[in-house]
Amino acid sequence: MLILGIETATERVSVAIGGHEGVIGLFEVTKGRRHAETLVPAIDSLCRQSGIGLDEISVIAVDVGPGLFTGMRVGLASAKAFAQALRLPMIGISSLDLLAFPCRHADRVVVPVIDARKGEVFYAMYRQVPGGVQQVVAPSVGPVEELVADLLARSEDVLCVGDGARRYGEEILDGFHCEIGGDERPSAGPLVQLAHARALREEWVNPREVEPIYLRAPDAQINWSSRTSR
Repeated sequence: MLILGIETATERVSVAIGGHEGVIGLFEVTKGRRHAETLVPAIDSLCRQSGIGLDEISVIAVDVGPGLFTGMRVGLASAKAFAQALRLPMIGISSLDLLAFPCRHADRVVVPVIDARKGEVFYAMYRQVPGGVQQVVAPSVGPVEELVADLLARSEDVLCVGDGARRYGEEILDGFHCEIGGDERPSAGPLVQLAHARALREEWVNPREVEPIYLRAPDAQINWSSRTSR
């Protein structure tokens, strides 16, 4: 069973193909939000380089967010288009899961933090379990102060990862002592690994059932609401 993974929730475009043997091929590029122009050529290049045709794919996996609105929409629309054209099921996985999974061997609470812009971050909390990680605090969005308050409330050893953790590292450390990782971003590599485990359990859905995780209203809606209230 081969899975095509599509990840565009941040500034990076990441696509991968994987199966029971792990990640077979991975293509990643960061080109300043040019997701629409980059994604389909990236998939074509990945297929050619790995020697795998789209007709060999069994499931389409996609990052459903939270993340940057435009990138998420491009990834979801493209993933659904491929799934419908190829008549394949889909698996949607959170970008926060994708950041936490590579840290599954950490002996502390893993807190993926994604820069949500406007002085806010998306975050959740995970704990190591056999074979992976388990979410222990649901995804949230808010200013860094809210993240620090949540960390203080739990008062445990913490590893913060992601571009949000890196950007606001000083603010986090001012309020709570923890370890700050590098500038990690969600990747299609962990996406196909997590999706493959779910696919073996047949935990897939019809493309129309895949929904994005926004956590807050799109900017246009926020701006319109502000104008209406004034």
